[in-house]
Amino acid sequence: MFESLSQRLQATFDRLSNGGKLTENDVNTAMRDVRMALLEADVALPVVKDFVNRIKERAIGADITKSLKPGQQVVKIVHEELITTLGEPGRLNFSGSTKPYVIMLIGLQGSGKTTTAAKLAVYLRREGRQPFMIAADTYRPAAVDQLITLSKQIGVPYYEEGTRASPPDIVSRGLKAAKDANAAVCIIDTAGRLQIDDRLMEELEEIKRRANPAEILLVADAMTGQEAVNIAQGFNQRVGITGLILTKIDGDARGGAAISMRAVTNVPIKFLGTGEKIDGFEVFHPDRLADRILGMGDIMTLIEKAEAAYDEAEAEKLQKKLMENQFTLQDFLEQLQKIRRMGPISQIMNMIPGMSQLQMQNQMDQETVEKRIKRVEAIINSMTRTERNNPKILNASRKKRIASGSGVEVRDVNDLLKQFRQMQDMMGQIRKGRFPKIPGLPPNLFG
Repeated sequence: MFESLSQRLQATFDRLSNGGKLTENDVNTAMRDVRMALLEADVALPVVKDFVNRIKERAIGADITKSLKPGQQVVKIVHEELITTLGEPGRLNFSGSTKPYVIMLIGLQGSGKTTTAAKLAVYLRREGRQPFMIAADTYRPAAVDQLITLSKQIGVPYYEEGTRASPPDIVSRGLKAAKDANAAVCIIDTAGRLQIDDRLMEELEEIKRRANPAEILLVADAMTGQEAVNIAQGFNQRVGITGLILTKIDGDARGGAAISMRAVTNVPIKFLGTGEKIDGFEVFHPDRLADRILGMGDIMTLIEKAEAAYDEAEAEKLQKKLMENQFTLQDFLEQLQKIRRMGPISQIMNMIPGMSQLQMQNQMDQETVEKRIKRVEAIINSMTRTERNNPKILNASRKKRIASGSGVEVRDVNDLLKQFRQMQDMMGQIRKGRFPKIPGLPPNLFG
C-alpha cells in the first residue's frame, strides 16, 4: 500500500532538491504535484485541500529552515502534516466499562471482520488479557464456521448458535457465557452487507444497546478507495465508532482510505492488518506510517517483528556462530525462513530507510524477490545435512544432483556457493577488525 503515492512524492522532492533557495513558485509547483499524488491515491478531495493548504502556508511562511535544502524543507513539513492528518495513535480504552470488556467489530461484507476478530484475540492474549469471541454474523455463508475454525486454531473460547437465532439474542447469551468463562475481553463479530442499509444499522444499534461495548471498531478494507469515506461516515452516524482497523494494507491499494477515513470521522486508526495469517496484525503508529509513505523506512516495526521472530538465546547463538566462522548454509536457511515469517520480503525491505528508493531504481518488485528467495531455499533444501554444514565437499556430481532436485542449473548452485563464500570472507575480515569497505550492496545471495 502507498507504493504509488510514495513514488510520486519522492519524485516531487527530488526535483526540489535540485534547486537552490526555496521560492514561492517552487512551493506552488510542488503542491500541485502533491495534490495530484494524493488524489490519485484516492484521498478525499476535502482532505487533500486542507492538507495541501496547511503545507503551503508553512512552506511559504516562517517555518523555512535555512540549514535545510529545498527538498528537505518540504519533506519535513509534509512529514509533520501527514502525521497530524493521520492523528494520534489510538489505543484500546477499557475505562468506565464493566467486565468482560466488549469490543464490537463492524464493517461491510468482505472487509475481513472475522479474520480480524481472531487476530485481535491473539493480540489481546499477548497483552495478558483473556479473550472470548462471539459469532454474531448469521448472514454470510460459512461465517460462523470460519470463526469456530479460527477460534480452535488459536485456542480462544467462543460462543455460537449457528445461523437461526437473531444476532442480538446470540450476543446477549454469548456475553453471559463469556462472563461465566471469566473472560476479560469479549469480541463480537457482527454481520456485514455489500452496502449499508437500515436493517443492518438497526441490528447493530440493538447489539450496541445490549452489549454496551467499550469499543466499536470499524474494520475497513484499505483497497476500498473513495467509497471508504462514505462507508465510514455512514457507520459513524448511525452506530458511532471509536476506532478504525484497516485491513489488506499489504495489497496494491493506493492507500488514500487510511488518510481519508481518519480525517473525516475524527476517530483514531488503532490497528493495521496484513494478509490472512493470524500474525499479520500490528498496532497503528502514525509516525511510522508517515515514514513508510515518504520512503523513510520503519525501523521500529522492523525491530518489533524481529523480536517476535527471534529469542535472545537464539540471537546470541547465531552471533557466536558468525564470529567463530561456523555459520553454515543450514544456519542461513533457518534464518531465511525466520525472515520470511516476518512478512513479505518487499515489506521488510521497505522498512529499511532508503531501501524503497533502491528497489525502485533496481526495479526489484516483490514477485521477483520472492522468486529468488524460493530458488535459494530450493537449492539448499536439495542438499543433505552434511553438504549444508560443509559445502566444500560439493563436487561436480553432487552439484548436478542438487541442481536437478531444485529445478535450477548447475551454475545457479555455483553462484550461491560463491556468494556464500564471499559472505563468510567478509565476516572473517570483520572478525579480525578490518571492517572491509564494500562498494554498493553486500553480496547478493538472491541474485
